[in-house]
Amino acid sequence: MGALADSALVWFRRDLRDTDHAALHHALKSHRRVFCAFVFDTAILDELADRGDRRLSFIHGSIEELNRALRRRGGALIVRHGDAREEIPRLALELGVAAVHANADYEPFALRRDDAVSGALGALGIAFRAWKDQLIFEKDEILSGAGKPYSVFTPYSRAWLKELKAADLEARPVEGLPGTLAAPPSLPAIPSLAALGFTKSPVLLPCGISGARQLWADFQNRIADYARTRDFPALKGVSYLSAHLRFGTLSIRELVRFAAGQKNEGAETWLKELIWREFYQQILWHRPEIETLSFKPEFDAIEWESGAQANDHFAAWCAGRTGYPLVDAAMRQLAASGWMHNRLRMIVASFLTKDLGLHWLRGERFFAAQLLDFDLASNNGGWQWAASTGCDAQPWFRIFNPIAQSQKFDPEGNFIRRYVPELAGVPAPQIHAPWLMSPQQMAATGCVIGHNYPAPVVDHAAARARTLTRFEQLRRADLHPAPL
Repeated sequence: MGALADSALVWFRRDLRDTDHAALHHALKSHRRVFCAFVFDTAILDELADRGDRRLSFIHGSIEELNRALRRRGGALIVRHGDAREEIPRLALELGVAAVHANADYEPFALRRDDAVSGALGALGIAFRAWKDQLIFEKDEILSGAGKPYSVFTPYSRAWLKELKAADLEARPVEGLPGTLAAPPSLPAIPSLAALGFTKSPVLLPCGISGARQLWADFQNRIADYARTRDFPALKGVSYLSAHLRFGTLSIRELVRFAAGQKNEGAETWLKELIWREFYQQILWHRPEIETLSFKPEFDAIEWESGAQANDHFAAWCAGRTGYPLVDAAMRQLAASGWMHNRLRMIVASFLTKDLGLHWLRGERFFAAQLLDFDLASNNGGWQWAASTGCDAQPWFRIFNPIAQSQKFDPEGNFIRRYVPELAGVPAPQIHAPWLMSPQQMAATGCVIGHNYPAPVVDHAAARARTLTRFEQLRRADLHPAPL
């Protein structure tokens, strides 16, 4: 029992790798024996309506690879299925550990869960230690000169870069430390997806540590072109690393270290995207209520469209049947892959909120259920940006024109044709607004609007006018409040 008293448990969550890992590093640095565990948390899984949710297949494949990696180091991954608030204290007691180490998570649900686990462990005399790992700067580490959190990205980004030191990017190694990885004498097999109540779904991105390394190696060869190519969905311009960042199959420190060390526009632009990720994380940490409310409280008074027609419009948007080709191609990409190009996320969010006049939370929740890389802070921040209700958001009077966006970012229609085969025969000049074709052109292209491809569900010019009125009414109400 004496040897076990100086044992520790590392609880893996959104950090599914065995290298440059803060919690594993600190555990091995301060304990002689270190066990590793992952919990398929029923408090999360029971809320998933889709039993074929791609994220479960991605996570399952990733923890199988993590287990193999830990075994090569002399340990193993203990996998439990249940409520983490109960499973982690129970496992810690069974193993006789002195402490549980985990990498910090900043979402409201995760903070409540970790508080509950910390309290239960404390009652057992077991310490709980959370380490910074998924961010370079967390919580209130970046504040304005007045000691306030930033709500505008550009000054936050400048302060972030000014604060960045080489020590922030140093790897947290798991080799050459006093402790050793351990495995319990009897270790059940990792439960199958079926045992968890889920079915295996195709995941187009390679998963796990090896998948992350493969995608990262490829992107390093393309990063110099990122600024030029990132907005064009038909091109291979982005990193495709968002799901791996979400589940921590590679280290944010490694990514930032590489990007900061490059001297080209592409790397500088990509680094800013990583800083946006941290900007939204600190916003959510300071303002957890924005999970369901507008960052700017006055915008909670907006009268969004509702009723049967609004529901029909939402269904058409979800299905990629709005009649606007780039919007529909983007939504079908999401349905097919669980992923959507970032430029397209802005376009479809603007379309939902500004053309269809629907509450941003409807779109945000739909994305939350569909995205393989769903991250609450970034998803919420992006949707509130598009809806003009968030911090440093798109001004409400600037409204994306879905036709102009299509012409600019998919000029030849190659991305559209990939996901909207009904338009395969439509030439580039007409593909962005195919309803403007003559009957003869429709017949020649094999695309008859209203027959094999829908007519637009709204007229953009009329929808734009309604949105301007909606926001203008709110502005006038703020200027002239009702008498008490």
